[in-house]
Amino acid sequence: MAYLRKEKETMEIDYPLAKVWAAIPEVLASLEWKTEQVDDATHHATVKTKPGLMSYPSNLTIDGLPVDENKCRVTVQGETPVTTITAITDFGRTSDRISLFFETLAKQLNSTEKS
Repeated sequence: MAYLRKEKETMEIDYPLAKVWAAIPEVLASLEWKTEQVDDATHHATVKTKPGLMSYPSNLTIDGLPVDENKCRVTVQGETPVTTITAITDFGRTSDRISLFFETLAKQLNSTEKS
C-alpha cells in the first residue's frame, strides 16, 4: 500500500524576488533535480528530485511572492510516495529535500552577491 508524505516550508528571503527566481534554475541544476514545469509570470515551478537509496523521488512545488522590493517569500511544498516497506527508511526524506533546496539557494544567492 502506497501513500504520500507531505511537507511544507516557507521562508522569507532578504533578496528581491527577481534575483531569487533567477537563481532557482541554477540551484536545481546543481542538485540534479528535474524541472517539470515553470511559470515565470506567477513564480511557480514544479520539480522532481532524484530518488534515493530505497526511496522514491519527491515532487516539489516552489512558489515565490514578493514581500516588498528587497524581500520575498518562497514556499516549497513536497510530496514523496512511500510504501509500508520504504516508509521505514524514508522517514523525513521530504523535509530533508526541502531543507537541502533552501540551503543550496542560500549558498547560490550568497555566491552571486560576492561576485
